[in-house]
Amino acid sequence: MIAALSDALALILPVDCAGCGTPDRALCETCTELLAAPRPLRHVLASGLVVHAAFDFADRPARALRALKEEGRTSLVRPFSAALAAAAHAGFPDAGALFVPIPTSAAAFRRRGHRVVEAILGRSGLPALAVLRRIRTTRDQRELGRAERAQNVAGSLRARRRLDGRRIVIVDDVVTTGASVEEAARALRQAGADVMGVACVAHTRRSGFVRDTDMNPG
Repeated sequence: MIAALSDALALILPVDCAGCGTPDRALCETCTELLAAPRPLRHVLASGLVVHAAFDFADRPARALRALKEEGRTSLVRPFSAALAAAAHAGFPDAGALFVPIPTSAAAFRRRGHRVVEAILGRSGLPALAVLRRIRTTRDQRELGRAERAQNVAGSLRARRRLDGRRIVIVDDVVTTGASVEEAARALRQAGADVMGVACVAHTRRSGFVRDTDMNPG
């Protein structure tokens, strides 16, 4: 029935698969299966902050995530929410933590018309706490290198209230250099939080980036 409805809609609203470009499917069967079966990955940033990601930011997951972020393909929130939950449960089992999203900038919201990180977290079933706020304007990170990204976001976030003793996991859609999540960790710790790490949908591949199953054999 779902396939039949997809075929009917494709006649009215032509669409290509967000992950691979297959015509007449918003998300083809192969990409649907791929996004439904994340293999959580673990990476440690230079500061020691641990990042758990559902996918490498490459190939089909990367194309689908870009489609969600830049093309407004909001139907992709559902599979990415499930993937985020899988990464969070793999990285922080029984942690009793609250999950805090990186807040969407005003410029990104104007450009996209929706809040990607908040939407993904909101559908994930994870206990969320939107406690971070932006206290100054920053440039678009896509235009910047590693050092510039860190400088751009430094001091840009603040917690809305004290978080003394609260266990927190930071949530982002894509972690690239780690500048945004490092700034979030600084702001949360300044408010008294115990920052346990980061859960994200995707992370760019770097040296030392290993699969959780390899880190915890058996």
